[in-house]
Amino acid sequence: MTRGWTRGQWALRGAVVAGLMVALLATGLRGVWPAWWLMVLVGGLAVGFALLPEAPVGTTATALVIVWWGFAFRDGPHPQALVAAAGLLTAHVAALIAGYGPGDMPVDPATARRWALRGAVVFMAAPLVFAVAILVRGEPEPGGIWVAGLTAALATTVAAGLVLARAASDS
Repeated sequence: MTRGWTRGQWALRGAVVAGLMVALLATGLRGVWPAWWLMVLVGGLAVGFALLPEAPVGTTATALVIVWWGFAFRDGPHPQALVAAAGLLTAHVAALIAGYGPGDMPVDPATARRWALRGAVVFMAAPLVFAVAILVRGEPEPGGIWVAGLTAALATTVAAGLVLARAASDS
């Protein structure tokens, strides 16, 4: 399966594994290390994600990292979450680019730059969300806030889907 991979493909798939492992191990920066079996499990899933970037194994690996963060820190947001966000986003974008073609196909530099820029723009939301989380820490939770947030997320997703569908039909 790895035979014939270009250097670019090796780099992308290495970034998939590294991104997921950095995200998992970022809790260690606060002294909360994952259990050895969780590191092995996420590492194995990360390798599977690197080998098969379009398979659901990537979703499973990402979900495990997120669940670990939920268990590791129940006392609120920590700045190390920004490291984890960068790792998860790196893994996602690298897998996305790697999935554009077979391993023996060279990585198109323009495509890689485009997706790296998109990833950087998406990451810009992470410090903003972190700052808001710090600002509202300890404040009482208004009734219906989760329903409002879910409604906003759903509306945004539907609107983006409609815009993308219209753009695809116009081309």
